[in-house]
Amino acid sequence: MERVRTVDHFIMHLSPTVAAISEPATLLMARRSRELRAEGRDIIDLSLGEPDHDPPAFALEAAHEAVRGPWHKYPPVNGYLDVRQAISAKFERDNGLAYTAEQIVVSTGAKQALMNVVMSLTGPGDEVVIPAPFWVSYSEQVRLAGAAPVLVPATLEEDWKAPIPRIEAAITPRTRLIMFSSPCNPSGSVMTRAELEAMAEVVRKHPNVYVIADEIYEHIVFEGEHLSFASLPDMADRTITVNGLSKAFALTGWRLGYIGAPLWIAKAVNKVQGQFTSGANSIAQRVAKACVDADPSLLEPMRNDFMRRRDLVLNELNKIPGWRCNVPQGAFYLLPDVSASIDGNRIKGSVDLSLYLLDAVGVGLVEGRSFGVEGTLRISYATSDEKLKEAMTRVAKGIAELG
Repeated sequence: MERVRTVDHFIMHLSPTVAAISEPATLLMARRSRELRAEGRDIIDLSLGEPDHDPPAFALEAAHEAVRGPWHKYPPVNGYLDVRQAISAKFERDNGLAYTAEQIVVSTGAKQALMNVVMSLTGPGDEVVIPAPFWVSYSEQVRLAGAAPVLVPATLEEDWKAPIPRIEAAITPRTRLIMFSSPCNPSGSVMTRAELEAMAEVVRKHPNVYVIADEIYEHIVFEGEHLSFASLPDMADRTITVNGLSKAFALTGWRLGYIGAPLWIAKAVNKVQGQFTSGANSIAQRVAKACVDADPSLLEPMRNDFMRRRDLVLNELNKIPGWRCNVPQGAFYLLPDVSASIDGNRIKGSVDLSLYLLDAVGVGLVEGRSFGVEGTLRISYATSDEKLKEAMTRVAKGIAELG
């Protein structure tokens, strides 16, 4: 009689690399929220970083124009020339960066752009320094490339920004990359000019170290300025700047990201992408051109919405006993320290707390361990005021019932 094979039997045949990585915590919580909603539960999902705004009208019109043709054939792997020229002009206008069209690669979302770069520059035996908290995929992308993530922690009192001397201390002869986002997902913290200049001084000391600057939230800054790391002296040749359409233009589903990089890195990224997906979606590229051509001031109403929502949620969080939070300067996330609600018994960590809140009060939040900071929860406030108010009321009720 043939032995019945279990799921565990087949899992044994997975690649060790794939078996070792985790499903992104953000997508895991979103999936669980959808499953409960399908069962008839009233769920408010604050797990995904997905703006509830409609895309700009000019972006949708560009899509309609593109569908009418002739953009229906394979595009170049690195993107249409006029799209890359438009991105080059955007980098110059908004960021003071002089990337040529040949230094631009258009990808299927900023996530693919990041993975392309990590695979192009790292491999077994290499290390990548990642200040924590960090976006959940950074560490797993590094592992997929066979390299080792080196996490550099920060605290709430440090505004969730690892001090530069601590980052420098993590660099070894095996370090190939430093990866960070500013504004930061998940904390919303924005690195100041002084902090970025201090990091640049560290990079100058280590000629074999390159920097991935994830700037996907550049247009969602409430206070101060957004400064591109590559614009600092000597950093253009050491930096890969990553951006895209998902956040500022509310085009998450169109999956369009891009990089600006030294030419030799752009060529390597082009080679990697050519073996995975080839060129990004042709219609989305026409939309991308319309977006990067547009005046960024058109995004101000959306930015104002996010700032108002930040303050709304902060006001409610501050009423929950023991919960503490900084005041983020950008993006659309809050990362409160919720360790006061972790008792070590029923609630052993942030994973337990997130699952408890989902089950008990129907609010989906992402546990902080996957962002490199245990004892926290990430809250996305990229949804309506009404949903945010109701979610915070439910969370407060759930925490009160914990005792």
